Amino acid sequence: MTLFSLSWNYIKAKPLNTLLNVLLMSLGIAIILVLLIFSTQLDDKLSNNKKGIDLVVGAKGSPLQLILANVYHIDFPTGNIKLSEARTLTRNRLVKSAIPLALGDNYGGFRIVGTNHDYFNLYQGQIQEGELWQYNLEAVIGSNVAKRLSLKPGDEFFGAHGMSVADLEHDEAVYKVVGVLERGNTVLDNLILTNIESVWQVHEHADEHEQKVLGSAYETGFPEGDENSEITSLLIQYRSPMGAIQMPRMVNANTNMQAASPAFETARLFSLLGIGINMIRSFAYIIIVIAGLSIFISLFNALKDRKYDLAIMRSLGASKIKLFVHVILEGAIITSLGGILGFFFGHALIELLAKYYEKSEEVGITGFTFVTQEVWILLISLGVGILASLLPALNAYKTDISQVLAQE
Repeated sequence: MTLFSLSWNYIKAKPLNTLLNVLLMSLGIAIILVLLIFSTQLDDKLSNNKKGIDLVVGAKGSPLQLILANVYHIDFPTGNIKLSEARTLTRNRLVKSAIPLALGDNYGGFRIVGTNHDYFNLYQGQIQEGELWQYNLEAVIGSNVAKRLSLKPGDEFFGAHGMSVADLEHDEAVYKVVGVLERGNTVLDNLILTNIESVWQVHEHADEHEQKVLGSAYETGFPEGDENSEITSLLIQYRSPMGAIQMPRMVNANTNMQAASPAFETARLFSLLGIGINMIRSFAYIIIVIAGLSIFISLFNALKDRKYDLAIMRSLGASKIKLFVHVILEGAIITSLGGILGFFFGHALIELLAKYYEKSEEVGITGFTFVTQEVWILLISLGVGILASLLPALNAYKTDISQVLAQE
């Protein structure tokens, strides 16, 4: 009989005790993995969505709200800015590119975004079916929008004012779907894209404006509006690092607009979220330590009943080292079982939460992914089990054959 099979048989001899130790270890590991997978996917999602955007310029208000609304599309806009002021800002020598956005409507809870083709190219979007919008009231929808609302090219819909599915529809103008995007794990998956003139037309209902833009191709640059025309924000990319130093201060101090950095605001957001995540993670590590103590107590107490068995093993030729390894293997097997179970628990829980909460799919949270740090978590748990087995293993190593057999 090998040492592994011997250790396994001893573990099976006390199923309830083993089960409790395994479950306790798996619980701690599962909690850590849930936090790790969630925070990693959220961080990756936020990083992908702000890529290529150095500065967001919009109406004055909360900088974080400005970023959440115009980069991640998960909050209400702070207001609108004058098209003329926005156009003037794009001519600044520090600006490499500027993408205009016009927000305010939704369909089925998904935001309608007026913009140009540069926004599509910013996220390296790919058309799955149909084509990009070219004319007024044409719309291109993200993969999640198409799936959730069962839309396809040729379908028509009415936008609703605001961000609630219960808001009143703009039934004076109908959008036509002309394209569906491939899933790219970016904000495009959850948006309905059109040109800015469409957003103006839906809100203004001006006949002369409709005649002006209807049937005119619109791909890049700024729309042609009058002195009262407004947009929601500008997504700016700097021409040089000097822009990061001068642009925000210049916009905030000398204009009626507000500038906010996605990198800075995202870091601030994560610092706020990190407090809660770190507290829960610390609690999970405490559970793992408690599991290690439980394994230690179990093995230590079990040795009292197994001293005679160990002495017999010694008398049959087993060395002290074999007895030492035998006990260490018991702790390693228990923690390995806890680690494997915790691994499946953690991923299953993430997937369950993703299915239960609709917004999880929009964010891109899934349990069918693997994070490299998971290996270290499993190794740490194994180390805890081995460490908990050291003292009982040393006691087994020091077993006095003659004394134990004499007592029996």
